[in-house]
Amino acid sequence: MKQRIQFNEVVTRDGFQMEPEFVHTDIKVAMINALSGCGYAKIEVTSFTSAKAIPMLRDAEEVMGRIERMPGVEYTVLVPNLRGAERAMASRPDEFNLVMSTSETHNLANLRMPRESSFSALREVVQRYREQVPINVSLSACFGCPMEGDVPQQEVLQWAQRFADLGVRGLTICDTTGMAQPVQVAQMCDVLRTRFPDLQLTLHFHNTRGMGLTNVLAAVQSGIDRFDGSLGGLGGCPYAPGASGNICSEDAIHMLDAMGYDTGVDLKRLLLIAGQLPSVVGHEVPGQVAKSGRITDLHPAPPSVAELKKAFS
Repeated sequence: MKQRIQFNEVVTRDGFQMEPEFVHTDIKVAMINALSGCGYAKIEVTSFTSAKAIPMLRDAEEVMGRIERMPGVEYTVLVPNLRGAERAMASRPDEFNLVMSTSETHNLANLRMPRESSFSALREVVQRYREQVPINVSLSACFGCPMEGDVPQQEVLQWAQRFADLGVRGLTICDTTGMAQPVQVAQMCDVLRTRFPDLQLTLHFHNTRGMGLTNVLAAVQSGIDRFDGSLGGLGGCPYAPGASGNICSEDAIHMLDAMGYDTGVDLKRLLLIAGQLPSVVGHEVPGQVAKSGRITDLHPAPPSVAELKKAFS
């Protein structure tokens, strides 16, 4: 029996929030509806952060209100604080995703507050809503900070434990700045699975230095079975100089499918959606498989080959 790997799609939140031009609400809704039929475990639809902070996602309520929900798919939203959670509840999310950084400097740059202040704000959300909606916490910069350097594994585990003690359902360990390498990833995953066997563990990688898929493979081989990905490889971190986006969903799924894992995702259908992405955002995207095709997509040989075969037969 093939090992099952679950994928969460984050393009309409993590991907689109980094785009310089607003992606129209109609397009977001149509894309989420199309992605819903591909076999994802979760789709992170949007963020209930203030429109001033993230203007690209100022249509959060409308998008959540218009999408067609597919049975078996969880529709999750990012909420930054209690006020955002209160807004989000009216949209009937299947999960709250809360975010803070394990690096003090990165947290100050990204969220404009110290880590302890972030934790206090997020603790309020967990305590208020954990009985009403499942809660996941995404811990950023777990494998390194471009301003501080290495983030000790123990620091990551300390923050993970504090949220686990609050009763969250899951933890997402994020390589927000694309500094992870496979040995480090394997070591982190081994400790996480031992320390938090009852939590839903997700890994979130960026491809900033070209190691995204290698890190996915290291995590899979260490027993992790859930990953975030972004269609086309869109996204990124404004505090990681030169950063490219998240790992490309279709490229990661293609790799795992080729290796014999069961992702549950209809890759052929997904690639059709990915092929439309450059026209949606108005520029080329990092994803490779949508451009080159799957390794099983064969092509006719040029006429010269047939002539050579005939000559040598």
